[in-house]
Amino acid sequence: MTDQTHTPAPQDDDIPTAKALPKRRLPSLIWLIPIVAALAGGWIAVHAIMQRGPTITIRFDTAEGIEAGKTKIKYKDVDIGNVTGVVLTEDRQHIKVTAQLAHATDDLLGDKTQFWVVRPRVAGGTVSGLSTLLSGAFIGIDPARKATDKRDFVGLEQAPIVTARQAGREFVLKAQDMGSIDVGTPLFFRRVQVGEVSAYTLDKDGKGITVKAFVHAPYDQYVTSNTRFWHASGVDVSLDANGLRIETQSLASIAIGGIAFQAPPDQPVAEAAAAETQFTLAADRNSAMKEADRERAPFVLYFRESLRGLSIGAPVDFRGITIGEVKAINFEFSKEKHEILMPVTIDLYPDRLRGRLKQDAKDVDSPTEKVRILNAMVAHGLRAQLRTGNLITGQLYIALDFMPGAGKAEIDWKQFPPSMPTIAGSLTQLQDTALSIAKKLDALPIESMGKNADQALRNVNKVLDNADALVSKLKNEVTPEAQATLKQAQDAIDQARQTLSPDAPVQQNMNDTLQEVSKAAQAFRDLSDYLSRHPDALLRGQKEDAK
Repeated sequence: MTDQTHTPAPQDDDIPTAKALPKRRLPSLIWLIPIVAALAGGWIAVHAIMQRGPTITIRFDTAEGIEAGKTKIKYKDVDIGNVTGVVLTEDRQHIKVTAQLAHATDDLLGDKTQFWVVRPRVAGGTVSGLSTLLSGAFIGIDPARKATDKRDFVGLEQAPIVTARQAGREFVLKAQDMGSIDVGTPLFFRRVQVGEVSAYTLDKDGKGITVKAFVHAPYDQYVTSNTRFWHASGVDVSLDANGLRIETQSLASIAIGGIAFQAPPDQPVAEAAAAETQFTLAADRNSAMKEADRERAPFVLYFRESLRGLSIGAPVDFRGITIGEVKAINFEFSKEKHEILMPVTIDLYPDRLRGRLKQDAKDVDSPTEKVRILNAMVAHGLRAQLRTGNLITGQLYIALDFMPGAGKAEIDWKQFPPSMPTIAGSLTQLQDTALSIAKKLDALPIESMGKNADQALRNVNKVLDNADALVSKLKNEVTPEAQATLKQAQDAIDQARQTLSPDAPVQQNMNDTLQEVSKAAQAFRDLSDYLSRHPDALLRGQKEDAK
């Protein structure tokens, strides 16, 4: 019997058991839409935040032309922001504008940043902002050169004349008054417009004006340390003892005024002046170019004649050279002489004559030598005299000259200012001469002379009558030979009688002559009286009587 291998039956634990796995579900595609939207919204929000610029506030006096959500902020005609709100300030005196600027504009904001509302405007002879008539007003910006974290600003009421990024230099001018100057008034150099007035303020003490003048590059190099500025506003007409002067810079300056500057032509070229250098703004070109006198010697002149036509600033002349000017005109009563004197205070400039005196005098700068020279000049006839500088205007000036025949006089150094001797002017001398002639003619016994002449004529007639009677008597008693001689004597007596008769030409001429002398005396009296009341009549003539 064959052996067979017996295989044991498998047990239940050895049989693998199948397990059911749960079915996986894929998400629905509809959920992708909100997820993508959320991601897109987040990206947009993050991008908006990243692209958002700074928020600023600007204070203005008025909200004219400004509307929230409409008014733009522009720089070089590019929109860089929008106005988001307009409210009143807490004190109700101003308005506060809130604006949102674009991304990457932080570098435009700083301490020197300026904002203003661009509207149609006429200033300084220029018209600006005409485009806003159709597009509406917008806010302009002048960015700062250095960025800071400043976000609150005070706006300007009008656009600045000079922006921060404009090439050139600004200078300070000191003036007595504004004249025709305004913001935007042009500056001229050799009649070329090279800049304008950027601002002006009244000095705190109220005695002057401070003007800011901006000169564009490259013309600012012509403003040097010795440059002179002067008013060139409109037409400068001057009538004084020096005559009639008319000056102007251009047609623009006639309409809106202007300021001109230039260095004195007789001085060498100086270095360019630094920004904010201060200059004096003179009234006209002559005043600006006049060399400043470092030394002034005051004197007082006492006149006893009319000062009509003499004004403050009139020149003091020495043989054609201006060596001073009139500073003050007054009057005072002299108790000693019981008369009214007219004191005129003058300033003499010794520097203008010192160069000539140094050739002949040593130590002329010493006070003692100055006194000695002036005393010697006065001793030789140096006097002050009023003279006519212009026949048209009748303006007077003071002449210092050596007068021949001048009486003895000297300078009164005891008073201050010292008193320099004077002499009557030519007009006064002419008036005194006319008055003297009138007085002499008036002193002539015209009436007595006429009576004496008439009495003399009567006596002559009486003598002639006696002679006629004598000739008639002799005619009958003398011999015939003598009758011819008597006849000739009779004819001579008749001719003398005719000559001396009241209606004879000789006597008539004598009467006419006496009457003319009387009329001349009266005319001289009238002339002297009129000249005493109207001394300017010798220059301008007699005024017509009002009808």
